[in-house]
Amino acid sequence: MVIRNIEDLARDLADGSRLLGLDVGDKTVGLAISDAGLRIATPLKTIRRTRLAADASALFAVADDREAAALVIGLPINMDGSEGQRCRYVRQFADNLLRIRDMPVVFWDERLSTAAVERAMLEADLSRAKRTKRIDAAAAAYILQGALDAIARLRP
Repeated sequence: MVIRNIEDLARDLADGSRLLGLDVGDKTVGLAISDAGLRIATPLKTIRRTRLAADASALFAVADDREAAALVIGLPINMDGSEGQRCRYVRQFADNLLRIRDMPVVFWDERLSTAAVERAMLEADLSRAKRTKRIDAAAAAYILQGALDAIARLRP
């Protein structure tokens, strides 16, 4: 089920819940997990996309293993605030996942997340090979951290 906004997710989350962050791309899905206190996002892994059933199986296996209560999916909104083809692609991916298994999903504005992560990796002097290997999971953590920060502002 798609949750309308982060406020609704924050209200409905049980104490001790974890969130799984996703950075959905054409070839990969980066994954990150929150701690049970909903304070810190940690990059986990990158799933190389093949077929929807295999992608969903791998994603839900991580969600189950890490006891994630909901998915936070980065939504690549255009710089002017509009939703283009990439947003439709990500929303369709989420709809397809939810047809396989119902789980709370909330979308989070991911504008410039990959650019910010890549800039940080360049400043850390990571090689191109290391950046390529880690960027999707790091972008998922960046997206998830933004949602966690918003939840922290909303919850007492």
